[in-house]
Amino acid sequence: MTQSQTTPLSADSPHGLAAVAQEIARACKEARRDPASVTLIAVSKTFAADAILPIIGAGQRVFGENRVQEAKGKWPALTQDHPGLKLHLIGPLQSNKAKEAVALFDAIHSVDRASICEALAKEIKSQGKQPELFVQINTGEEPQKAGVAPQDADTFIAACREKYGLAISGLMCIPPVDQAPAPHFALCAKIAARNGLKNLSMGMSADFATAIQMGATHVRVGSAIFGTRTAPHA
Repeated sequence: MTQSQTTPLSADSPHGLAAVAQEIARACKEARRDPASVTLIAVSKTFAADAILPIIGAGQRVFGENRVQEAKGKWPALTQDHPGLKLHLIGPLQSNKAKEAVALFDAIHSVDRASICEALAKEIKSQGKQPELFVQINTGEEPQKAGVAPQDADTFIAACREKYGLAISGLMCIPPVDQAPAPHFALCAKIAARNGLKNLSMGMSADFATAIQMGATHVRVGSAIFGTRTAPHA
């Protein structure tokens, strides 16, 4: 089930957050979709707690991080002080970080190889937790990018379910930066549909409206909410 944004954003939301919420509502209206069917993931990577707190205060409850170690350093205190927050891992996952990832995150968007499946299956059983799992599809087949090639997606999803016993929630993709995103979103949606997957993690700051038109259930928006990123602290 989609983890929708259930807490209304306050009228005095920070400018970026309010603008993104308005754009999501507009895109949903054009697509004749219920805005509640789209979960906004506020991507807080590289931002410290003092930058995140105003976004939490405005009503945002779902956040995304790229790295397990960075999230481990700032989110336990935030989630303790603000019950009901949901944390999504949207960056690559190494199998040796699976234990920490399952303990910390409510959703993992980067399932893409057998070693990750094995590690996640072990930790899910051991910890008794069940994060939402998304298979990452490399729709552009870019060698430098993580993800399963489109032609291998059906076989991989079947293996996740049948061999590793993983409950796959949906698919995630990141289109090539130099190509129109819509065909990549459409391809991801097609793969999801034929595999009976309802959730689609698609769209970032520059293209989330297009992603919503193509069926995205989760959009990952960072710079449009938080502003320009700084380099992560060592």
